[in-house]
Amino acid sequence: MLRLLENAKRLYILKLNQKLPEYKRYIFNDLYNSPAKITAIYGSRGIGKTTTLMQLLQSSSLPESSKLYISCDHAMFQDVSLFDFVDEFSKNGGELICIDEVHEASNFEQELKSIYDFLDIKVYFTGSSALHLTSPDFARRYSMYHLYPLSLREYLELSFDLSLKSYRLEDLLFDHENIASKIIRTLPNKKILKFYNEFLKAGAYPFYFEDKSKYVDRMIETMNIILHTDLSRLFSIQPDKIDTLKKLLLTICVSKPLELSIEKLSSTVGITKTTLYKYINYLSDAEMIKHITHEGKRFAAIKKPDKLYLANTNLFEALCVNSDAGTMRETFFAANVAVRHKLYYLDKGDFLVDEKYTVEIGGKNKGFEQIKDIPNSYVISDNLEVGFGNNIPLWLFGFLY
Repeated sequence: MLRLLENAKRLYILKLNQKLPEYKRYIFNDLYNSPAKITAIYGSRGIGKTTTLMQLLQSSSLPESSKLYISCDHAMFQDVSLFDFVDEFSKNGGELICIDEVHEASNFEQELKSIYDFLDIKVYFTGSSALHLTSPDFARRYSMYHLYPLSLREYLELSFDLSLKSYRLEDLLFDHENIASKIIRTLPNKKILKFYNEFLKAGAYPFYFEDKSKYVDRMIETMNIILHTDLSRLFSIQPDKIDTLKKLLLTICVSKPLELSIEKLSSTVGITKTTLYKYINYLSDAEMIKHITHEGKRFAAIKKPDKLYLANTNLFEALCVNSDAGTMRETFFAANVAVRHKLYYLDKGDFLVDEKYTVEIGGKNKGFEQIKDIPNSYVISDNLEVGFGNNIPLWLFGFLY
């Protein structure tokens, strides 16, 4: 085990020599200041979890000999007890260890529990999706942080080296005119709609800033790893069924959300309804799609089809050539608001937020006809720079985190 530790330290030093981005994601300060003994960072592939781990190590005031980064998908950790390895590091002066891809370790849940129970060491660890890390036992024992794709706010900060605030939902609803004007004044040429429309297509994943010309290729590669590696291994999905998952994603991409009744969708994709529900859950957990139910299902009172969206608007570029403008708008809204708020869809209006606010989403000239008699109702408009009253620009919801 000591030889393994020496090799791991050598690899850590090599990784330290790689240039790290200076930009830190929205959860960095919370992670850095977390008093928890073991802290989890979970989320989809490609959103910057490894970079965040290295930034945490770099920012720590501990001596380098007391810190370590390992990735459990490295061949040298195959069939190695994670507890035994961390115990060896701790006995040799280790005080902080960052464990990447923890789900690749054998029996990782029990190994982490043993580390928590018996070792005096601070641990940060990541998993490639919420699939691996959201069991009730995990949520009780560890401090859990969900890292999402870049928001429009973060994209603008990275693009133009700016510092921009995030806002609470209530701030955007009740003070959106002042907030929108303030944001626009800080931007180059004040072209918020230009930057927003660019972000719909590219920039949700941090690797966009590494090589913009290869961004779509990287997205396709990331999706294939999720499908062929993560989902295939975890749920023992046969290779031919992976093609069915891809077909399901493509169908969601080219359809309007309410067209996706389970009966029609199962027929289009060519699987039973039972299997379809299972696959929808797989893709939701892997953060490739977002699953929104009708508000009536809160009371189990009515049977309504569910709405299915891609997890973010950039995925349209990787999956299909033509996308519906209305679906793109709803996808952007759902992707940003669902990070911290509960969403349902409605018969009158598009979404119910936190069981309180009704929103209708449309183009610049969208009216209030459908929701005029509903209290706490708002029209969220695309292609609108600054709103008025209860008419709010859609791009502003990219500033919730």
